Amino acid sequence: MTERLVPTPEGPARTTTTDPAAPVVGTLVLGHGAGGLRWTLDVLAVRDVMVAAGWQVVLVDQPWRVAERRIGPRPPALDAAWVPVLADVERHRRGGRLVTGGRSAGARVACRTAAAVGADAVVCLSFPLHLPGKPQQSRAAELALPAAHGLPVHVVQGSTDPFGTPAEVEAVLPPLTTLDVVPGPHSLGRVADRVAALVLARLSPGE
Repeated sequence: MTERLVPTPEGPARTTTTDPAAPVVGTLVLGHGAGGLRWTLDVLAVRDVMVAAGWQVVLVDQPWRVAERRIGPRPPALDAAWVPVLADVERHRRGGRLVTGGRSAGARVACRTAAAVGADAVVCLSFPLHLPGKPQQSRAAELALPAAHGLPVHVVQGSTDPFGTPAEVEAVLPPLTTLDVVPGPHSLGRVADRVAALVLARLSPGE
């Protein structure tokens, strides 16, 4: 693994890159959610499966996590940090497709910035369609942004996610967007291997 500190307007971000042994198929860049300072099991499982399949995987710690703060900033600040990080990834990556994504808040960042960073597709783990109990405050417009630029989006959602059930996501699913459902709530750690297998299937040649 290779770690890099990347300057951003919000302070230094950190990238942790794992390279495959085989020829590189592409680069998958994943961001974290809004809670805690550790990577979740679903993201780590996706990293391991994709590296084994020939993908270079980059995990991005936003500046607030590098600084060990427990609460992240508002979306504009997250996006402002993400864009220069992806520019740095582009300078160092080894070719192939560029797929961006993340878990929860990280999935929102990836959707909002996909076109700006030149992504070829987006992966969303537990997309937070709304706050629990507040379906009227929908983030469907964010989920639709990549498709507006012709980019496919792959969503993996827990069957009982209080931030947006699969039925709620299905009701607003944009064109070019797939939805895979796994058992569980917003946290997908207990089905991490299944999540990883679904991501691999969606990003495999022919998908």
